[in-house]
Amino acid sequence: HVQLVESGGGSVQAGGSLRLSCAASGYTYCMGWFRQAPGKEREGVAAIFTGYGLSYYADSVKGRFTLSRDNDKNTLYLQMTSLQIEDTALYYCATTAHWGQGTQVTVS
Repeated sequence: HVQLVESGGGSVQAGGSLRLSCAASGYTYCMGWFRQAPGKEREGVAAIFTGYGLSYYADSVKGRFTLSRDNDKNTLYLQMTSLQIEDTALYYCATTAHWGQGTQVTVS
């Protein structure tokens, strides 16, 4: 059972930046971020496939969000820049079988 612990959320003004972290208790070949805003469905934000050099970004975040991974630490990062009010949501880290508890990002 892999545990995922997110951190790095917070409040920021529009145009600002935040970096989210997701520490996994074990190796995972695929990790990603989802988000859910109030009254909206959960949506995929970005994902990375270890060993394949493949990554995915939702159109709404392309060019603004960047994934990176520290394989030694089993930690996934999401660097978010040029944040917009529409990015406000609860951000979840996930693997193919596990979810974190979420970290809140609020852009005003």
